[in-house]
Amino acid sequence: MLPLMSLLTLSIGLTGWSVAQQQPTPGKNQEPPRSERSKEAGESSSRDTRIDLSPPKDDAKNHPYSAAAVSDANGEMSPDVQEFHPWDPHKALKDIEVGDFYLKRKNYRAALDRYQEALVWKPNDALANFRMAQCFEKLDQPEEARTHYEEYLRILPHGPLSAEAQKGLEKLKGATEKNQASGKALLKQ
Repeated sequence: MLPLMSLLTLSIGLTGWSVAQQQPTPGKNQEPPRSERSKEAGESSSRDTRIDLSPPKDDAKNHPYSAAAVSDANGEMSPDVQEFHPWDPHKALKDIEVGDFYLKRKNYRAALDRYQEALVWKPNDALANFRMAQCFEKLDQPEEARTHYEEYLRILPHGPLSAEAQKGLEKLKGATEKNQASGKALLKQ
């Protein structure tokens, strides 16, 4: 049995060697093999073919008002058309994570930029709005902070941070009333 296996292995090895000997080996300056299609066409198979997008001969005659539609499309955009923004919650979450990193380091402007970027990717993100409110509060911009606390409460009225958002709003309301009272006192003097 062992000699038969050895003979079979030798036979397979010689067959592989003879096939390898029959195939030509490419030289240093020889072109790589190409498909027959690209040889016939005289071009690379990887290039795009151009598609003719010009209108048919009788297009203007058959569709007399199409030129006006094309010029309208190239002209001013309608006010009810909105620009499309990509929606990517994964990028939004990553921006929130980076914003949280900056917030912990008390770099409120950098954190604010990342939370704003998160709102581009996911416009109604409650957490990004809440964190933006915190940043605006730290940057002494109470109106913007109030707007984002309210936005958080609009999105998640009973969310995990709704109690903190309510406290933030009450704090901002108290600070605004205090500033208004001191402003009135200054006017009376």
